[in-house]
Amino acid sequence: MTKKSKAAIGAAAIGSAAIAAALLYANKRKKKDEAKPTVPSGEKPETD
Repeated sequence: MTKKSKAAIGAAAIGSAAIAAALLYANKRKKKDEAKPTVPSGEKPETD
């Protein structure tokens, strides 16, 4: 292998890992936003 092909393989590995991390982070944020419970009607949110 030449130096250029090794560098290309390394860059591809780093790039794909970065994309995977970004997708996992976005999915985690999306689930966190959906998990907020709603307040029952007529009750103040501070009360249990």
